[in-house]
Amino acid sequence: MNVSEFVWHRLNEWGIKRVYGYPGDGVGGLDVALERARDTMQYVQVRHEEMAAFMASAHAKFTGEVGLCYATSGPGAIHLLNGLYDAKMDHVPVVAIVGQQARSAIGAHYQQEVDLQSLFKDVAADFVAMASVPTQVRHLIDRAVRIASTRRTVTCVILPNDLQELDYTDPPLVHGTTHTGIGYAGPARLPSEDTLRAAAEVLNAGTKVAMLVGAGALGATDEVIAMAEKLQAGVAKALLGKAAVPDDLPFVIGDIGLLGTRPSWDLMQACDTFLMVGSAFPYNEFLPKPGSARGVQIDIDGTRTSLRYPMEVNLIGDSATTLRALLPMLTQKEPGRWRADIERDVAGWWKTLDDRAMQPADPINPQRVFRELSLRLPDLCILTGDSGSITD
Repeated sequence: MNVSEFVWHRLNEWGIKRVYGYPGDGVGGLDVALERARDTMQYVQVRHEEMAAFMASAHAKFTGEVGLCYATSGPGAIHLLNGLYDAKMDHVPVVAIVGQQARSAIGAHYQQEVDLQSLFKDVAADFVAMASVPTQVRHLIDRAVRIASTRRTVTCVILPNDLQELDYTDPPLVHGTTHTGIGYAGPARLPSEDTLRAAAEVLNAGTKVAMLVGAGALGATDEVIAMAEKLQAGVAKALLGKAAVPDDLPFVIGDIGLLGTRPSWDLMQACDTFLMVGSAFPYNEFLPKPGSARGVQIDIDGTRTSLRYPMEVNLIGDSATTLRALLPMLTQKEPGRWRADIERDVAGWWKTLDDRAMQPADPINPQRVFRELSLRLPDLCILTGDSGSITD
């Protein structure tokens, strides 16, 4: 097989089965090879390269898989940036494959020649590299996927267009080569027992516990619910964690922040203990005032702990695994005024939303549209909207 055919084959071996992209002369070899790989790689051809990157980001968010996009050299590669920044800022894994002018033309101010390694060095800061020989391609693809998966970020591989159609060969067993393999074991997922017990001490001492869950809690629904029940806590959600727990639970107070609910504001202002799970929610003015609540945070990425609130205990680990380990260390709190007030406020907020939705409007009240949709859409249906007030 040639280099382009190997690229799609190797990505498929990693379990990636869909790519979003747009053809161009800088990726001509990849275009032809992708047509030949249609039985193993689904190709979603977009109308503009920017949408390829946004779709790859959304794919990663909705499936938990690595998103994959590709684009031609020069302007095509530049168009990917906005969607790739969406993935980077929301901490989801996306691999971008981009073309480049022929190796012999690089440095000659050739048509549409862009310094792509410099262009992508911020958005793909953890890994961006350009292939120069066929034997290099395997480890570049392997590292791009593994690093994107491990660090939940964007990576980029640049393939000059003349290289794409050369015969692929594995790297020889000689000095100066590297031999990578497929497989991602995942990061360390469980904090130490001492740290778990320190967190349990803080949570057991609290009488008014507030939880905030984000995208990192999407795979921990049962554990978040069990934690809220044990602590008799209210649960607020960052936008990226909206699907982490159902809205119809009486202690779930909905979104927090600029598009948040009134009960979420009241919860954060009145709590004495704050538990943040899998979230880097940016607007600290909507969190408890520093010093007013003891804090515990759970996050897979230690660099994001105590970033928005000065936490007393930081637990570095997978949300579901960490919560399961923490639950037996906690004392069951009895139902009381705190939880009763939360449930009363939530019920009142739903009535307020119903009243707003039923207000007459010309030509239509948009809140009425979504109220009626909520009653009719099937379970597990995903609706997406642009950023701004439409997401409220």
